[in-house]
Amino acid sequence: MKITDISAQVKNPDRVNISVDGSYRFSLDIFQVGELGIKIGREISEAELEQIENESRFGKLYARALEYCLMRPHSAREVRDYLWRKTRTTKYKSRDGQIKERTGDSAENADRVFDRLTNKGYIDDEKFARFWVQNRNQAKGASRRKLTAELRAKGVESALIEQALSDSDRTDEDELRKIIIKKRSRYDSEQKLIAYLARQGFSYDDIKTALQDDIQA
Repeated sequence: MKITDISAQVKNPDRVNISVDGSYRFSLDIFQVGELGIKIGREISEAELEQIENESRFGKLYARALEYCLMRPHSAREVRDYLWRKTRTTKYKSRDGQIKERTGDSAENADRVFDRLTNKGYIDDEKFARFWVQNRNQAKGASRRKLTAELRAKGVESALIEQALSDSDRTDEDELRKIIIKKRSRYDSEQKLIAYLARQGFSYDDIKTALQDDIQA
């Protein structure tokens, strides 16, 4: 078999279509073309073709996972969960209305993608924890207890959570003031407001002090 054509994709200029013996066979990231030695006229065996097609699948999965990471920082667990979903076989409806199955990516490629994202710094729970603490409900307010619970749910280690909270200048006193300003008018009794604030993870003593300070202000 022989590679007979290499052409840029119209919708995605970062990928190229590869034809073998005159027919389209697979696509590659433009950087993979050089890495894999792809060029017109190259003789290629069936075994080599299978390996390159796997690299094509790896490149697509990496591109999707990178886009996911660039939307906002994610924890390592979130990225692993995302990649796990990509390995599952899913059902979809074709244009003619038939229900078909789409085979997921291999677990090996998912692991390779995770390792590459980690090595390039796109997955870093320490950075993620700092981002989450600084940006989560920054305008609306969020208690340290709530931030801690959210980060634990995302798989971040306790030591990293504590460090992120220690490095932050956010305090429960300041966060309470933000919430009270926004929420006081929505509650017809102080007890209902107190119950709401407690559900947000604030201590009863801090809530009583903040409400007293708000009345005196």
